Amino acid sequence: MLAAGVESILPVQTVYFGGGTPSLLSPGLLARILETIGDHFELPPRMELTLEANPNTVSLEYLKSIKQLGVNRLSLGMQSANHSELNLLERTHNYRDVINSLLWARQAGIDDVNLDLMFGLPDQTIESWKQSLELAIDLQPTHFSLYALTLEEKTALNMWVERGKVSQPDLDLAADMYEWAANRLEWAGYVQYEISNWALNNYPGDPFMCKHNLQYWRNLPYIGLGAGAHGYTHGFRTANVRSPKSYIQCCMAAEVYPLPQTPATEHLQPIDIETEMAETMFMGLRLIREGVSKVDFIQRFNRQLGDVFSDRINPLISKGLLEWVDENGERLRLTHRGRLLGNQVFISFV
Repeated sequence: MLAAGVESILPVQTVYFGGGTPSLLSPGLLARILETIGDHFELPPRMELTLEANPNTVSLEYLKSIKQLGVNRLSLGMQSANHSELNLLERTHNYRDVINSLLWARQAGIDDVNLDLMFGLPDQTIESWKQSLELAIDLQPTHFSLYALTLEEKTALNMWVERGKVSQPDLDLAADMYEWAANRLEWAGYVQYEISNWALNNYPGDPFMCKHNLQYWRNLPYIGLGAGAHGYTHGFRTANVRSPKSYIQCCMAAEVYPLPQTPATEHLQPIDIETEMAETMFMGLRLIREGVSKVDFIQRFNRQLGDVFSDRINPLISKGLLEWVDENGERLRLTHRGRLLGNQVFISFV
């Protein structure tokens, strides 16, 4: 996935290899992909270049090789330090693999490392969650992404829950886990800048915030390349065919399409100005420190934020879920209570 510049799709600010397990690609294949990207897009000399990886799919030699390619950010799918929870998620790594992966990344010169963890799992206890997060903090990564479990249709875990083989996730307990984690990470020196994301507090500038993800939380253009990838550019949201085989077949076709459409585009959804404004709200409000700026909104849409959404904003303020901040109330953001009930806020702008 590429985060494109606002004025044109040609300049690219970040590159993010994510979805599936891109760390299964050899350094040689990654080099070919990056070379192709460089042939067609303008890349800055020191851009953020992220690779997602399962902890048991990398080695010191592999990480040294991809560092030489320009990869400077690693996102490890730790998920849990508990063996039974990892089995439930059908993960094949263990906590030792996480330790090794992070140590090897630092030895390879990749200092910016994110750890993904999941909470709200069936039968997960608050004690187990605390232990996993404490062990993760011990490793001193630069970034955390914490996600509540979402049961997806047609997944093995969802079928186990439906058949009563494992317990239904406890939403109240998951909320307690989230609130404890937010307090613990703040005490450990991490700043929460998005609903599910924390960066090592290193003022000024917060360099460890994920620049790529900030691009789409701010509802700015990005290009989705690869099977099943999504993008947003030229006023359209795009989705590619999901099957890798079909994707390759489509890309080998002779047809040429005007951007943002490609031979592998399965869905092309035009985004009108009303939809763009609404998406800017519910995406931007995920940024719990930054929120949505009145100045940025009027510069982008030539409309006053209050004129467009006062009928939705004011009731949410009355409920204690949103607040105006800064000296003159220039930014709208979630309250502490709003962070816990974020979906109630976001759905107001859908």
